[in-house]
Amino acid sequence: MPKQELIRVSNLDVFYGGLQALWDVSLTVRTGEIVGIIGTNGAGKTTLLKAISGIIHPKKGAIEFDGHDITNLEPFEIVELGICQVPEAGRLFPAMTVLENLDIGSYNRNARSKRNQNLREVYRHFPILEARKNQLAKTFSGGERQMLAIGRGLMSNPKVMLFDEMSLGLSPIVINELYRVLREIRARGITAIIVEQNVRRSLKEADRAYILEAGRIVLSGETKDLREEEKIRKAYFGA
Repeated sequence: MPKQELIRVSNLDVFYGGLQALWDVSLTVRTGEIVGIIGTNGAGKTTLLKAISGIIHPKKGAIEFDGHDITNLEPFEIVELGICQVPEAGRLFPAMTVLENLDIGSYNRNARSKRNQNLREVYRHFPILEARKNQLAKTFSGGERQMLAIGRGLMSNPKVMLFDEMSLGLSPIVINELYRVLREIRARGITAIIVEQNVRRSLKEADRAYILEAGRIVLSGETKDLREEEKIRKAYFGA
């Protein structure tokens, strides 16, 4: 049975002031998928995530979520609908405890009643967060901060999670742990979009991927097919 289309981005143009960052970008994400967004620095990957999560609004085009137009909604409204973004480097509240950071994730009206249930799930994925729940976030290592950022996202009771450079600057052991949790999250029915500099890992973990170059999608498809594309091998693997 085909999976339901959950997100549709249609012909998106996005500007920062007078500078255009995305040109005519279109993509779809289906329920339960992991979709990768691949590209070099400056390709527009983070801009695309910001547009989906409402941090910036496009000049042209449309974004639909679960059949509803969310193009011009504000971030808090989009979070309440079930989309959360885990930003690059976590972006935590360093002077607050682990538990306080997690609680902030549950403040939207659709997540408050499920706070305790979601907290149990976060602790199941990341036992270290329960063990250190009263510790200040600023004392955490980079990998621990990323775990906390993902946990905070899960506290919002999401249907879709947007991961921006989840593994940037982290050790291979920590990266493997984070991707293990990503697979567990997907097994719970949560859909994911991952922006990742590590192209090999993206093509390994994602079901489908879109390749962005200079703000335009130049290639897309199932990752098993993209791994064999000559253009991908030459651009990212030197083959």
